Amino acid sequence: MDFTLNDFFNKIKSDVLDMQGKKETPPKVQSHWIKCPSCSSLLFFKEVESLNHICPKCNFHMRIGANKRIELLSDKDSFVEFDEQLHPTDPIQFVDSKSYKKRLEEAFKKTGHTSSVISGECTINGLGVQLVVFDFSFMGGSLGSVEGEKIVRACNRALEKNQGVIIVSASGGARMQESTFALMQMAKTSAALKKLDNAGLPFISILTDPTFGGVSASFAFLGDIIMAEPGALIGFAGARVIKQTIGADLPDGFQKAEFLLEHGSIDMVTARNDMKQTVYDFLKIFYKSE
Repeated sequence: MDFTLNDFFNKIKSDVLDMQGKKETPPKVQSHWIKCPSCSSLLFFKEVESLNHICPKCNFHMRIGANKRIELLSDKDSFVEFDEQLHPTDPIQFVDSKSYKKRLEEAFKKTGHTSSVISGECTINGLGVQLVVFDFSFMGGSLGSVEGEKIVRACNRALEKNQGVIIVSASGGARMQESTFALMQMAKTSAALKKLDNAGLPFISILTDPTFGGVSASFAFLGDIIMAEPGALIGFAGARVIKQTIGADLPDGFQKAEFLLEHGSIDMVTARNDMKQTVYDFLKIFYKSE
């Protein structure tokens, strides 16, 4: 039976709600202990959670979800999401080991979102801003048509309201299941940010682990300020591919945020717990100069 993707997503939402309502489904139990991916220290989960998922032993910044990122950057209860109803289509009927529709279904059940981007408006210490956050848990934070559209709409709202834009990137690059439609988003988002620049409005780009591919090759490196979290892996192709291509060993720390800072590719490396205040300080400067 034929059905639209809108019917498809409504069916998934219904199934998820049904599963959540079953009392016999045991709740997922979070282990009390976790191992730091960097120093291998055994850590009490509650302590790591209270530190916003930063290792107290080696300061390693673990990956966090988009909702947590929004919570850390925005004032309490100030974030209002826009364009939540947008969802991907399947323009080329893509199938590899699974169909694109199946992958979308799995990503929705995993994250509760229909795309890898959450976009909206919030305040940061009282200053209004448009905030766009990538969720790596949704198909590796890949950039597709919906993600590009959400970024463009955030830029348009910023122009209407005379606000800045903040984009937090965590992505493996353009979404191969959408082929050229995904690659087009690189130009589309860059053009929208150029309009923002022409209007004298700020764009602050925050790079988190990982930021690669078409995202790093387009809007992620177009910020008036480009900052990254400590230890974040940032680049275009992966280190293994580059090593195989050039046939030479790569420098220590290659593609880490600190390496990029040392070589002038980004402006600063900022700890997660200092990010909100740092962004606010820059917004004050930009807004005052208008």
